[in-house]
Amino acid sequence: MFAEIAVWSFVVLMVTGAVLMVFYDPGMSKVTYDGPYGPLRGLLVSKAFDSTMHLSLELRGGLLIRQMHHWAALVFVAAVVSQLLRMFLTGAFRRPRTGQWLIWVTLLALGMAAGETGNVLPDDILSGGSLWLIMSVAQSVPVVGTWALSLLFGPDFPGDRVVPVMYGGHLLVAVVVAALLIARELLVRRHGHSRFVASLPARRSARPTMALATVGMLVILGLGVQIAPIWLYGPAKPTQISAGSVPGWYMGFLDGALRIMPGWELTIGDHTLSLAVLIPALVIPGVFFTALAAYPAAERFLVSRRGHRDALGRPRKAGRTVRETLAHDLLDRPRGAPVRTAVAVAGVTFYGLLWAAAANDQIALWFHLTVEAVTIFFRFAVVTGPVVAFIVTRWICLALQQADRHVAEHGVETGIITRFPEGGYHERLAPARQERREPTITSGR
Repeated sequence: MFAEIAVWSFVVLMVTGAVLMVFYDPGMSKVTYDGPYGPLRGLLVSKAFDSTMHLSLELRGGLLIRQMHHWAALVFVAAVVSQLLRMFLTGAFRRPRTGQWLIWVTLLALGMAAGETGNVLPDDILSGGSLWLIMSVAQSVPVVGTWALSLLFGPDFPGDRVVPVMYGGHLLVAVVVAALLIARELLVRRHGHSRFVASLPARRSARPTMALATVGMLVILGLGVQIAPIWLYGPAKPTQISAGSVPGWYMGFLDGALRIMPGWELTIGDHTLSLAVLIPALVIPGVFFTALAAYPAAERFLVSRRGHRDALGRPRKAGRTVRETLAHDLLDRPRGAPVRTAVAVAGVTFYGLLWAAAANDQIALWFHLTVEAVTIFFRFAVVTGPVVAFIVTRWICLALQQADRHVAEHGVETGIITRFPEGGYHERLAPARQERREPTITSGR
C-alpha cells in the first residue's frame, strides 16, 4: 500500500497547493511587514515572505493548509522510497512492470526537486541557506554552471528572480508528477497487481481505506505538529543563516556527502573544478539514479545469459526456460534473491551513513567528540559499511534458504513427542506445505 500512500499524499499536495496559490505572492520586491507578529513588525521583507506570513497567521485555516502541504510533501517522498524498496526486494520491477519501476524512480527525483523548490518559496532565512547551496552546486558545474547561475539569480545574488523561477519550476514539477501517476495507474490497470504466491488478491475496499488513513494522518500532523515556523526564522538575508539548520530528510544524504567530502580541487588549464561540491552534489546522485533506472535491464541481461545453462553447464530445454520465466511473474521472497537483497541493504547502509553524516556537528556535541574525528569516521564508514552489509545480508539469506530447505526435506516440528516401544523418544514431524507456483497474476481488481 506504499503506492496508495504516495497517490493520496499527492492528492493532498494538489488540493492544499491550489489553496496556497490563491494567497501566495512569489514577488521579491520589498514591503514593510505590518502583520500581527510583533517581533517582525516594521521590517522590510519580500512579498513572498509577507504573503506567507499572512496566510499562516491571519488567514483562517491557512496555517493548517500550509503545514498539511509541507507534511504531505515529506510523506510523499517517504512513500516513494518505500515503494522502490518493496519493488526492488521482491523483484516487482521485472517485465511487464519495468515501466512502473522507471516511473517510481523518476517520481523520487521529481519529489526531491519539488521539495527543494518549495522550501525556497517562503523566502525565510532557512530557505536562504538553501539558495547558498544551490548557488554553490551551480558554480561547481563545468561549462554551463555560470550560465545556469545567471538564469536562476540574474547578475547578483540573491537577485530578484530566483523565487519566481523556483515557483514556476515547482508548478511544472507538480504537473509532471501528476502525469506520471496517471500513467502508472493505467499501467496497473493493464498489467494488474503483483503478489506473492501464497497471498490473496487485493480487495477493492483497500483504496478508500488507505485514502482515509493517509488524509486523516496528514490532517492530524497539520493540526498538531509544527513545521517550518518562518516567523521564528525571519526573512531571508544573504549574509545570515539560522544555526542548526538542516535540509529535508530526503536531502540529508546530500548534505552528509558535502560535509565529509575532502576539499579536493582539479585544475584543467585556467579552470578549477571544485570536486568537493561536484562529486557529492551531482556525481553521487547521478550515479544513484542511473543505477536504479538501469538495474532491471542489467539483471535481465545477466539472468538471460545465465539462464541458458543449468548448474552443471548443460543447455536447458526450452520448456523449462518458459516455465521459469512465467514463474518469475510472481514476487520473490527477499531471501530467494540473496545478491539483490544484499545490494539493497548495502545501498540503504550507504544512504543511512550519509544521512547520519549530515549531523556530524550534533554527534560531536552530544558525544563530546571533535567534528574532525566524526567526519573521518564517516569517510571510512561509507566505504566499508556497505561492503560489510552486503556480505552479512547475503550470508543471512543463504542461511534462511538452507533452513527452508531443511524444513522442506524433513518436515515441520509439531512439538508432539512420541515414545518408541524400545524406550526412545522422537518428535513427530508434519509434512511441509508445498506452495504451488502459479504462472499467472491476478489483477486484484
